[in-house]
Amino acid sequence: MFYCLIFQVTMKFDSILDKADGFGRYQIALALLLFIPRITIPCHFLLNNFIAAIPSHHCDISSLDADRILGNLSREERLTVSIPAQEDGTPASCHIFSYPQFHLLMNSSSSTERPVVECQNGWEYDNSTFISTLATQFDLVCDKRGLAKTSVTIFFCGVMAGAVFFGVLCDKYGRRSMLLVSYVLSIVFSVASAFSSTYIMFAAFRFLTGLALTGIVNISVGLSIEWVDTKHRTFIGVFGSISWSLGNMLLAGFAYLVTDWRMLIITVTSPLLLATATWWWIPESARWLIANGKAETAYKYLQNCATFNKRRDFSSRVKPESLSTVATQQGHSYTYLDLVKTPQLRRLTLFTGIVWYGVSSTYYGISLNITGFGLDLYLTHFIYAAIEVPAKFVLYFSLNKVGRRVTQSGTLVLTGFCILINIITPTEFWTFRTVIAVLGKGLSEASFTTVFLYTTELYPTVMRQNGLGYTSFMARLGASISPLIMLLEDKWMVLPEVIFCTLAIFSGLIAWLLPETNNARLPETIEDIEETRKKPVYFTTEDQSNIPLKLPISTDTTQ
Repeated sequence: MFYCLIFQVTMKFDSILDKADGFGRYQIALALLLFIPRITIPCHFLLNNFIAAIPSHHCDISSLDADRILGNLSREERLTVSIPAQEDGTPASCHIFSYPQFHLLMNSSSSTERPVVECQNGWEYDNSTFISTLATQFDLVCDKRGLAKTSVTIFFCGVMAGAVFFGVLCDKYGRRSMLLVSYVLSIVFSVASAFSSTYIMFAAFRFLTGLALTGIVNISVGLSIEWVDTKHRTFIGVFGSISWSLGNMLLAGFAYLVTDWRMLIITVTSPLLLATATWWWIPESARWLIANGKAETAYKYLQNCATFNKRRDFSSRVKPESLSTVATQQGHSYTYLDLVKTPQLRRLTLFTGIVWYGVSSTYYGISLNITGFGLDLYLTHFIYAAIEVPAKFVLYFSLNKVGRRVTQSGTLVLTGFCILINIITPTEFWTFRTVIAVLGKGLSEASFTTVFLYTTELYPTVMRQNGLGYTSFMARLGASISPLIMLLEDKWMVLPEVIFCTLAIFSGLIAWLLPETNNARLPETIEDIEETRKKPVYFTTEDQSNIPLKLPISTDTTQ
């Protein structure tokens, strides 16, 4: 049984932020500034749908025409006598006759066994869709075909490393400075990858690009949430996630217009130049400054916030010494080990890691498999991206009305059921399968949007970037393994879908075990986590400057 108690708390950061206006022009401007770099994130994360595309190809037949014995034949006739035909009549991709088979001009359907060898002088590619891709540049076909998908895994391994790297440095050196580092490194490594002369060089720089981009992802989400009040966290979280959908749709347009892989990388990276130019206007997190004993600097940023939001009475209502009541455990340096030192935080760490892995693995398992739609590559990608927008409008109301936990668990489980429906539905019902696939894509994006906001609210300020770094690591682990899971279709066609379906449903059930954070105060310290997980804290609708808290206290300690 639960009992409700009402008590007053000392001045916390949320009440101080309320006096500076926790959702005014200052917060909107910050969200817009962070919107710019976030547009480029989906472009890079899903870039391999285009730069690693493998166009139709066949062996270069010049080795069979050394003595110009094929000189009088048309192109079609040359291919007929030089390359064995596949079952659908098209030239084989990886083999060539050991010598010209001129008799095939008279009887191309002859079943006589003919000697074939692997391609000797490279391949000829169909350039009607792409001028150049990784496959055509580095001949990633036939026995090297898997390297195209491996480049995705390498990129997400870099993202995993970046999650750890920036998670530590952001909590130690601040959000703002590390955001600039992320901008600069992302630009440098992206351009370097575009000018790579070998596949090894490209893979190395894509790894480093993934590492650098992770800083933008985690810092921009955390910074925008840390500057907004409790009532508007959902709005800011969903608004920020629209940048992903917009960038995703723009990627389809960029790829359609820019069909050379090198120029496409540079094109999708270009928004970061504008982001770097506008970095000077981005504030440091006042929460982080206070938690790290820099109350004076935090007060200056809060004054700027109040001035921009036209709260001219802020200085009279809040004095610099007031911030000292919020600052706790100053000077203490936190590491990833702190995530597992205390029981409630350890439980939180385990569950959020599983949820993030399931969310990411399912999302990229769907997003990186855009064939079989009956449409061209660009339109398929655009449809998959466009469905995310209405999904997020529905998500906004769901997060506010039914809460984070139900939304997180529900979107994951429903995504799993959409995959299950397509597994058991015969392929001839392609229209129905397409509708279910698009619905599943929208739900998987909704689960991704929710988990970013949810996780930011679950971890305390002193450990927030470490928490986001760890969960981002788990997410990118799932993303990096997804392309490899898709290779299992060679063993059993529906095996990848079975795996993604299982992951989605299982992680959705785990999400149900997390605490609800809707309208809850952002935890500042580890003690807040340990205490409020025993006694969940919720805001009432009363004025947050004098915050009454409802504390449901459970007498059952066995949970």
